[in-house]
Amino acid sequence: MPTPSGPNAFAYAWRSPWVRLAVFLLVFYMVYRFIGNITSTLVDFAVAFLIAYLANPLLNWLQRGRVKRGLGVTFVLLIFAGLLTLAGGLVVTVAGQFIQLFQQLPAQINNLSELLDRMTGWLSARGVPGLDNAQTRLTDAAQEWVQNIGQNIVPILQNALNSTGTLFNSLVSIGGIIGQILLILLLSIYIMLDYGRINTSLLRAFPRPWQPRVLEFSGLVGTAVGGYVRGQLIIAAFIGIFVWLGLTLLGIPSAAAIGFLAGVFNIVPYLGPIIGATPALLLALPDGWVKMLLVVVVFVAANQIEGNFLSPYILSRTTDLHPVTVLLAILIGAGLLGFAGALLAVPAVALIKLTLEKYYYPSRVYSEGP
Repeated sequence: MPTPSGPNAFAYAWRSPWVRLAVFLLVFYMVYRFIGNITSTLVDFAVAFLIAYLANPLLNWLQRGRVKRGLGVTFVLLIFAGLLTLAGGLVVTVAGQFIQLFQQLPAQINNLSELLDRMTGWLSARGVPGLDNAQTRLTDAAQEWVQNIGQNIVPILQNALNSTGTLFNSLVSIGGIIGQILLILLLSIYIMLDYGRINTSLLRAFPRPWQPRVLEFSGLVGTAVGGYVRGQLIIAAFIGIFVWLGLTLLGIPSAAAIGFLAGVFNIVPYLGPIIGATPALLLALPDGWVKMLLVVVVFVAANQIEGNFLSPYILSRTTDLHPVTVLLAILIGAGLLGFAGALLAVPAVALIKLTLEKYYYPSRVYSEGP
């Protein structure tokens, strides 16, 4: 039987753009469904890879000092275990202070109401218009804010501190959380041990002509995102410790809790001091204007040190963004995706900036026009 000289049936069908479109749509749908079913696994791998990525510079430094990779990983795990132990003790202390803080805040609302009443009376006597019911509106808003926080956070903290609470009785949930943490830790260990080989394997998933560009772009992602995460964690730790020590010296109650609050929320730039200042000022209110002014000085000093010294020094090689750009990115990100958007906005803008500097500005399209 003679062999056909023309294209086979598959090649003939593949010539049709509709067939190709149908195949691509089908593949895309199958990949989408597959990823949807393994989302938690992908998140675990992403977290493990981020841990390995953050630890890799230390491991490389140890290797340059003739410390074997496996021993370096053990050293990193010991540091990680020590930090978790310290964090556990700190969380217990801070959680207790949080409960005290949110129990004390409603009592301070009365002091705030009296202060606002005196201020509005003083301003109204001098002809300032538009202050009708201002004291009532501000007081009601503050009461609602404190009430919402107390209803949502205090029960969680009380259950966490109470050995008979539902959190500790839900053994299945705890087992699932511990198992997930152990899985992430195990994955991060293997990734740290074979970081170079895993990166090479991920790179080989792309066609060869694309690999140089993928490698180049991954370097930009590492600079913008990884460097930003490292730097912002250092800055957040400084803000938390600075606020904690400053408020402790001033004798403000629950200083550790407020410092923890300022540090955690400062992962989004400039947000920590703003959020931490509100409860600190309410707690300083009974002690008069001088104490409140000193509290403002602590938070302004923390903000100025971050904006003028820490951020330019630590983040200059990763983001190097103008403060106006950072604030606009945070506002746009928060408007689009809430807190997650505010958290991701700055590294995303930094990546866009590096991409423009690397590819667009040197191009003929930019220099000569389209």
